Amino acid sequence: MKVTFLGTGTSQGIPVIACQCNVCRSNDPKDKRLRTSVLIETAGKTIVIDTGPDFRQQMLRSDVKDLHAILYTHDHKDHIAGLDDVRAFNFVNQKPVDIYLEERVIPAIKREFSYIFAEKKYPGIPQVNLHKIDNFAFQAADHTIIPIRAFHYRLPVFGFRIGDFTYITDANYIPEEEKEKIIGSRYIVINALRKQKHISHFTLKEAVRLINEFGPQRGFITHISHQMGLHNKVQEELPPNIMLAHDGLSFEL
Repeated sequence: MKVTFLGTGTSQGIPVIACQCNVCRSNDPKDKRLRTSVLIETAGKTIVIDTGPDFRQQMLRSDVKDLHAILYTHDHKDHIAGLDDVRAFNFVNQKPVDIYLEERVIPAIKREFSYIFAEKKYPGIPQVNLHKIDNFAFQAADHTIIPIRAFHYRLPVFGFRIGDFTYITDANYIPEEEKEKIIGSRYIVINALRKQKHISHFTLKEAVRLINEFGPQRGFITHISHQMGLHNKVQEELPPNIMLAHDGLSFEL
């Protein structure tokens, strides 16, 4: 199984002309972060977790030829806004894309992309199959996916475990009973927005502590804002088994 970070940033970390911070002015490509998403390639199947506003650019950059499943962690705009661009995969592969999401997220998807689900469909609109999931293991792209309930302040979100890989973004709390699902993961990805306390995201210190709690072979930090600081500087502060992820970083399990 190959995992590629399509994006490791957040809307708070996108360089804008008015921002003069060191990260926005950095020439290091590791400091240029698109919105958070990850690509999983395994046994000839491709799975993407979240389709943010940069989805099309991420698919082109990673030369993705087919898309078998999309898993949604939650319904915030920076994680769903790119859904329209699945139409390119529909056109090339002549099939709809399977989407897996919890019931609470379905109304948001249907509201944001009402034309996809209209009774009278306009030609060429994206074709998707919605699959409702709950907090139990399910099958997607011929793989068993284990949802992990976490909380983004008070908003329930899902992380996912696929084999020895666990991915959790946009969270600041994981119930103890849900942590049981993570135990034994060799690779763990956890979000950390910045070093300072935040109402709905883990801090860097909290994310490091959580990764070390499980003792994986390798831990990664994602969903990073420019408030975190320069990639190389932050990496120097991390233990050897934990890495600040960057766009395009990939590894194989």
